[in-house]
Amino acid sequence: MIDAELLEILACPETKEPVHLADQELIDELNARIERGEVKNRGGKAVEKKIDGGLVRQDGAYLYPIEDGIPIMLIDEAIPLKEE
Repeated sequence: MIDAELLEILACPETKEPVHLADQELIDELNARIERGEVKNRGGKAVEKKIDGGLVRQDGAYLYPIEDGIPIMLIDEAIPLKEE
C-alpha cells in the first residue's frame, strides 16, 4: 500500500512522532463507524468517505487516513482514536 521507504520518513505533522500502518481490524472498525455517521476528524467535520487504510501516530491518539494510496498528513484530517 505504502512504500516502506516512504513510511520510514513519514511523521505526525503536529508532534513529529513516527507513524505506522493501521491493522486491517482497526480500518474495518473505523469504516463501520464512518458508515453509521459516528466519526469526525480533528477539524470537527464528519468523515463521510470510507478509508483505504491509515497511519497511526506512535502514541495511538490519531490516525491519518490513506485515500487512493496517498496518506493525508493534515492535522485537521486526522481521526481521533482516543476519547478526548
